[in-house]
This record gives sequence, structure tokens and C-alpha cells, in this order.
Amino acid sequence: MPGSETAVGLRGLRKEFGPVTAVDGIDLEIRDGEFFAMLGPSGSGKTTVLRMIAGFEPPTAGTVELGGRDVTRLAPFERDVNTVFQDYALFPHMDVLANVEYGLRVKKIPKAERRERAVAALRSVRLEGFESRRPAQLSGGQRQRVALARALVNRPRVLLLDEPLGALDLKLREEMQVELKELQREVGITFLFVTHDQEEALTMSDRVAVFDRGRIEQVGTPAEVYERPATEFVAGFVGTSNLISGAAAEKILGRAGTYSVRPEKLRVVLGEPGGGELAVAGTTGPGEHSATGTVAEVVYAGAATRFVVDLDAGGRLIALQQNLQVSSMEVTGLRGARVRLVWQRRHEFAIT
Repeated sequence: MPGSETAVGLRGLRKEFGPVTAVDGIDLEIRDGEFFAMLGPSGSGKTTVLRMIAGFEPPTAGTVELGGRDVTRLAPFERDVNTVFQDYALFPHMDVLANVEYGLRVKKIPKAERRERAVAALRSVRLEGFESRRPAQLSGGQRQRVALARALVNRPRVLLLDEPLGALDLKLREEMQVELKELQREVGITFLFVTHDQEEALTMSDRVAVFDRGRIEQVGTPAEVYERPATEFVAGFVGTSNLISGAAAEKILGRAGTYSVRPEKLRVVLGEPGGGELAVAGTTGPGEHSATGTVAEVVYAGAATRFVVDLDAGGRLIALQQNLQVSSMEVTGLRGARVRLVWQRRHEFAIT
């Protein structure tokens, strides 16, 4: 579990590249033992923040603290961090053991000790028996674990990971998400993880910072960021955005403002009240809101179907429904059908 001490502290961090402001005044605290994700689209500033923490980029303004110590002007090798990159940066002419030992050899750690620590690091990432193999003889997932072992063997206070799963195929990436989280729990050090993949961030992290245009839009647990987005950007980037605003909000919800409800919270009822139904039975009940509309598009995705519905009150909502008893032929034939979308009022939230 994350501790109460601060592992990484950023104060007014800013980075300019000529006329471009890549990072615009970041304040952030990351706790000891926390798996923290920095999530955002390309160009949002998250990787630049990671590079400033690592010491690869000097900030234009602000400070970087590690364990309460100001390291802003220290070189990368003077900071108690290690970085794992997307391309892993393994030495192709060295075997696995030599790759893992390399950093210890540079630090002039005695041979017996560095061998013991390297073997233990490989054991921690479940690569015992792979010591004599070259990187070219390994799978993508195995190379990623070697890179992790090489970083962990130095026993850093903070491990920085710059989209380390981006080069893997979907199935392996999903497997490595689980393995990486388990590994972080076992070693107990702070992981700071950069990704543009929202599912990855929600799956793995204790807390998430959502970046946009060099600023942090929201920091919170995955559930907080997903269920209670602070801005329209967060609502749209983390999951599918379903916004009800303007005249539609006044007609459907009875109040002005901008509100969002997630697609999986919507229940799709086919036809007007009293007609046939596609999903769960029942019209609008206590504590519920509903809206009628016409199905503009149906996307069958095997386990679930996405319904794009043009609302009579204006605007468009997307509903996600599990395919418990329907086939692809049944759902794709519903384009143009009249439907009622029903959801619980507690699942709608105001966007500030």
C-alpha cells in the first residue's frame, strides 16, 4: 500500500521549448510505494514531466524533489531513479545477465555482489534460467522484463516507465499490465508510469493524473477520474464522453448545465413505453431519468453492442449493452429504431 511520505514532489514545474510551452506550471505529489500513472494524449506534456524528473531535461522554472530533497539541478546519475523506455534499450551483444549487471558494473559493485543482485532481480521478474540468452532470442514480453530487472537491480527509490508496453501486441500488453502491477506490489517501490492508453492507466494505477496541453486536468483514483471527471476533457478522454447540455439538459434533467453519464450506465428499451424491449424490462422508475430517440448507428463488438442514439431533445448519447441473449443480426437490424434510454440519476454528474 502507498505510504504517507512523498516520493516525488513537483512545484511549479514549467518547461518551454522556444515559443512552445510543453509543461505549464505542474504541482504534484506522488507517495512512497504508489503506482502512479500520468495519462494524456500525445503532446500533453506527460513525457516531458517524466524526463525532468529523471534529469534528462532541465525545467525552465519550478523544482523537482525526490524524497523531500531538491534534485532540480542534479545530473541523472545523481538521482535515486531509474527509467524503463518503450524500446527497452538493451545491449544486443550482451546476454541477459550482463545487461542486468551493467549498471552495477559501472558503479564498481564487486563481482560477487552484482551477480547475486542480478540473479535476484531476474528471479523477481520470473526470468530464472534466461541468464545466458541474448535479447534477440527473447520475446517482446521477456525483453520488457529484462529492462525492468536492469532498472530494479539498482534499487531505486522511484522507477520511471515511459510507455513500456507500447511496443507489445494487445494480448501480451494486457498480460504484462497484470504482471507489472503484481511486480510493483512485490518490490514495494514507487512506479511512475506514462501512458496514453486510458485502459492501461485505469487497470494498473493507484492514482492517475490526466494531462492536457501541458497542464493537469485532474488527479484521483481510477474510479474517481472515471466516475467523476472534473472537466469535459477528462470525461471525453477517459472513457466515452456522453454529454447532456443546453436545452437538452433542461428538457431531460430539468436543470441547466453540462452533465455526463457513462455508456454502460444506460439501459436501452426498444420502442416507446409499453412496447417491446431489447434489454431490461421497465420504464422510468423512482430515481431515474430517461430520454427518447432514434438509433443512428449500431456497433456489434462481440461481448457488447454500442448504440449511437440521436435524442429527440437534441444531442446524441452512446449506450453500451452486453450481448446476453442477442446475436449480431438482431442488434445490427435496429438502425432507425425508436428507443428509450434509461439511467439512474446517481450515475449522472455535473461537469464544472
